[in-house]
Amino acid sequence: MKLTRRTFLASTSALALTPGAAFATGSGTPFDHDAVIAEARDLASRPYTARAQVPQEWRDLSYEQYRSIRFKLDKALWYGAETPYNVDFFTPGLYFPRAVKVFSVENGMATPVSFDLSMFTKSDEVPTLPVDDTLGFSGLRLRTEMHRPGLTDEFCVFQGASYFRAIGLHEVYGLSARGLALKTGDPDGEEFPDFIRFWLERPAPGQRNMIVHALMDSPSVTGAYRFDITPGADCVMEVEATLFPREELDHVGIGPLTSMFLYDQTNRTRFDDFRPAVHDSDGLMIRNGAGEVLWRPLANPKTLQVSSFVDMNPRGFGLMQRTREFSDFADLEALYHKRPGLWVEPKGDWGKGTVRLVEIPADQEIYDNIVAYWRPAQAYAADEQVDLSYRLTWGEEPQRTAMPRVINTAMGDKTFGSGRLVVVDFEASDMFDDPDTLDIFVQSPHVEVSKGVLQRNPDTGGLRLAFSFEPGERDHVELRAQLRKGKQPASEVWLYRWIA
Repeated sequence: MKLTRRTFLASTSALALTPGAAFATGSGTPFDHDAVIAEARDLASRPYTARAQVPQEWRDLSYEQYRSIRFKLDKALWYGAETPYNVDFFTPGLYFPRAVKVFSVENGMATPVSFDLSMFTKSDEVPTLPVDDTLGFSGLRLRTEMHRPGLTDEFCVFQGASYFRAIGLHEVYGLSARGLALKTGDPDGEEFPDFIRFWLERPAPGQRNMIVHALMDSPSVTGAYRFDITPGADCVMEVEATLFPREELDHVGIGPLTSMFLYDQTNRTRFDDFRPAVHDSDGLMIRNGAGEVLWRPLANPKTLQVSSFVDMNPRGFGLMQRTREFSDFADLEALYHKRPGLWVEPKGDWGKGTVRLVEIPADQEIYDNIVAYWRPAQAYAADEQVDLSYRLTWGEEPQRTAMPRVINTAMGDKTFGSGRLVVVDFEASDMFDDPDTLDIFVQSPHVEVSKGVLQRNPDTGGLRLAFSFEPGERDHVELRAQLRKGKQPASEVWLYRWIA
């Protein structure tokens, strides 16, 4: 299974500047978030019905044709007003065959934002496109003043199924989040719920946050979502979700994250490419219910791999991009060193379950092949109401702990003898002032591993742990390593699954 990634990243990745102005039209209706919950509950009481598709001419657009249809920045919602945010929109078509409805909310009244083709420019290669009642937007983009006074920058996009992405200051779009994941990696295929309606609360002058409501629908479940979004050095989203399953959900993903990992030093030899590495994220970080901090470097396996980290009331998990130098990627266009990490912080007790990591084989960077989410141990029953809340933080390093971090993993064949040599670099830390006081724990349930060796890395100022193992005929080997000082942890727990 491969997920088509970043559908039209070109239309959302550049940090477009300046204001953008669509206008809300028609009569308003009373609105609050309870109305979205009531609508989700009502939808769930009825059989699922897919929305109508837009006309065939829109669906037949080529990639280049679709990409050339651009929103006019002076047509943005709330353009020219004292409102500190602008919103512009994307057309449907090509990979977005069904439109979503958008409403502007002011003083407790919701007014529809009407689709108008004159909001967009297009190249001469785009054919004449019909406009009928099925037309609407495929998504929206939020802007506010971030880098320079008087100019707005985009910082958040909702487009496609229940996907959305955001960035902090001086970052470029990378990984995505979703409202919900269903049956990810299952043999029968994945189900992708859609956000079908959005309500945008108009912020007051000087307001630093923005509220977005969304209605979700799919064959298995409906949902009402509320996003309280605050841009800045990190973009922080407070998420409230109310789910109404139409049927039992025995494989549901909460707080799902989707990213791309093609290669780094662990599998560099598989790719003939001028760049040292290609990835949006390089590791899964978990802070489990016991307070232990885990770091699992990502991999691009040759067969589908699923890893489950059993937990009780997790404190957080996320996909991170720790390689932060241009030289790590040497890519002047993709700027992978500026991609954000994303941290999911549960609110309340999430109970028993697993942080699940799905790694999908990929041969090109156009595919999102990494998925991480919380899978509850208990299935959600049909007709029950499920209330969840969590915080999403998008940024360069959206979660830090007192533990020295793993900043690089590399491995290869041993120069002398047989087996594999593993090298793990830990960042500089006061805890490493006297390496002789540290204990090294390297373990595997599958094979014997050599005694670990610690050396000072003069380039990073931190410590490098090296050890080796002999996989023999095994097709995979689980590995675990940590530095400790007495009974206290002196580093994150490093986890890795080696695949033959």
